[in-house]
Amino acid sequence: MNAAALATASPALADDHAWLRRILEARVYDVARETSLDVAPALSERLGATVLLKREDQQPVHSFKLRGAYNKMVGLSPQERARGVIAASAGNHAQGVALGAARLGMHAVIVMPATAPQVKVDAVRQLGGEWVEVVLAGDSYSDAQAEANRLCQARDMTFVHPFDDEAVIAGQATVAMEILRQHPGRLDALFVPIGGGGLIAGMATYVKAIRPEVKIIGVQAIDSDAMAQSLDTKARVVLHEVGLFADGTAVKQVGALTYALCQRHVDAVIRVDTDAICAAMRDVFQDARSVPEPSGALAVAGLKAYAASRHGAGETYAAVVSGANLNFDRLRFVAERAEVGEQREAVFAVTIPEERGSFRRFCAALGDRSITEFNYRISDASQAHIFVGIQIRSREEREALAAAFRAQSFGVLDLTDDELAKLHLRHMIGGRSALAHDELLYRFEFPERPGALTRFLARMHPDWNISLFHYRNQGADYGRILVGLQVPRHERSLFARFVEGLGYPCRDESMHPAYALLLRSEPT
Repeated sequence: MNAAALATASPALADDHAWLRRILEARVYDVARETSLDVAPALSERLGATVLLKREDQQPVHSFKLRGAYNKMVGLSPQERARGVIAASAGNHAQGVALGAARLGMHAVIVMPATAPQVKVDAVRQLGGEWVEVVLAGDSYSDAQAEANRLCQARDMTFVHPFDDEAVIAGQATVAMEILRQHPGRLDALFVPIGGGGLIAGMATYVKAIRPEVKIIGVQAIDSDAMAQSLDTKARVVLHEVGLFADGTAVKQVGALTYALCQRHVDAVIRVDTDAICAAMRDVFQDARSVPEPSGALAVAGLKAYAASRHGAGETYAAVVSGANLNFDRLRFVAERAEVGEQREAVFAVTIPEERGSFRRFCAALGDRSITEFNYRISDASQAHIFVGIQIRSREEREALAAAFRAQSFGVLDLTDDELAKLHLRHMIGGRSALAHDELLYRFEFPERPGALTRFLARMHPDWNISLFHYRNQGADYGRILVGLQVPRHERSLFARFVEGLGYPCRDESMHPAYALLLRSEPT
């Protein structure tokens, strides 16, 4: 959009001088704090670049959103304050409005999607106290916004937009103001997450006015890329659906004003998938000991993708860690997917002959690599289908693994990038099997160190067929497996000596009621 078009969207703010004045006059520090700009040493070393993290997760509401919300609310007239405000938010903007309402003694109605993390809903109620009324509506921000618009008209309240508002954008821009003051040296690119565009619109406008040589690169989840599509098509698009993993940036349509500013000042937008976001969340934790929410790690995921394309150019990058309001129960999913997102785990379905010696050949093909997951249930008299995750260091190693399996004449299906397999099918391998006669079920624990599972598998007695196997590396200092072995009744005493000789803590689960109900094919 050119200057004339921007003037149409916002006549008083068509030039950068007017925006600079608004940003410099933004009143945010009544509630916000100047957050730190920290070097990420591990990530910097791995990428061959200096990586700086702008820690907006350190804000009182653990997100940058209170800057823009408060700047808007504190500028309202006494009459507008008396009528109260209304806002629509996936959670972080809502917390900013709630804190502002409590600080200013102003009634606020906050409409949140029903899919918003409970931690954010609870935080809004706690921050706002008696001043805030929470309404849950719809599945996305856009749904919540529609309900907020309806309530705004019905109650004659002032709408505090989460991104498409001049005061909100100016408040968010103070993040960039701090970055340039904290780091006056070389800065090659600044990475900013994008939902509706308020943060990047303000930051880009400020940076391009002060340091035009710094590249401004937005980052979006691949399933919520409204701004990227809008910039590509040179018109605001409306997404039919948005992904909900990065819920804080799940916006179906970006703002008219934010789009115009991004078109003027943003150099590029990078799209990243869920696995890349999970890997970035882990990276932030390892360097900062803070766990960002998915949207909070978007910028780091984009930075990593950009740095990889530059092959360690020795440049300096900054990324905004925009929020840390994460539901605790998401951590298990994040931990599992981070390995794949970092290309540190390859996932395969491998078919081997159901015959003596084939399992040892499978282990030999693995070499000394660590197994991250192993799922198997006997189901066919001639073939065994194994779901296996393996720790790798690069995509090339993943390809070499597939080649090693094929060299053993094993069937190989690479599932590393398969969403259905990673999300669902890995948990559904099992069931009763008529072939699993004389089956004993045992739970083992062993020291979790490289190659431990491979050595455990190699020690399994060759005379007893493995009919069930489940293992998943959970990041603990010991590994836990569940194994089914077909042991004829007259060899049970020999089996007991074998288990004792292994030396691993174990427990016989053959009489477990859930096993009897779901897996066992005959009485033991």
